Amino acid sequence: MTQQTQATPQAAAARTPGSGLAQGWCALSALHGRIESHIERALQAGHDLSVREFSVINVLSEQHSGPGGHLRMNQVADTVVLSQSATTRLVTRLEERGLLERYLCPDDRRGIYTNVTPDGLALLDEARPTHDSALREALRDAAKRPELAPLVTAVETLAPSA
Repeated sequence: MTQQTQATPQAAAARTPGSGLAQGWCALSALHGRIESHIERALQAGHDLSVREFSVINVLSEQHSGPGGHLRMNQVADTVVLSQSATTRLVTRLEERGLLERYLCPDDRRGIYTNVTPDGLALLDEARPTHDSALREALRDAAKRPELAPLVTAVETLAPSA
């Protein structure tokens, strides 16, 4: 038993750096999950939108007609952290709902652009306060948990000052 007692503190000390990193990752993952779930429920209840749908419409609404102003599907996918195929399926569903429209790129007939329709912009404007309120609520709730509070502080310091 003496060997086990001596080995345990050494093994624990050897695991400390890795476990600290893993604990940090778990806390970050928990914060993300809590926030996303809270926003998802609010958007679904109030606007029949998922978090991913809101994100895609939001990203596409920021396009412009100037150079580099339109995003290709792989850029949208990277921005909303989905695979390209999942993004294409999501865009198709939003297009079927009349919230997005696709058209051929006038300069490159192989390229397809996606724009937000007036109905999509109206829904985005309607859903944005719900999204922002749910985000603030989720952060406020998470800040009450000691393991998440430092991450909430970090997120809040990333926000541009008004």
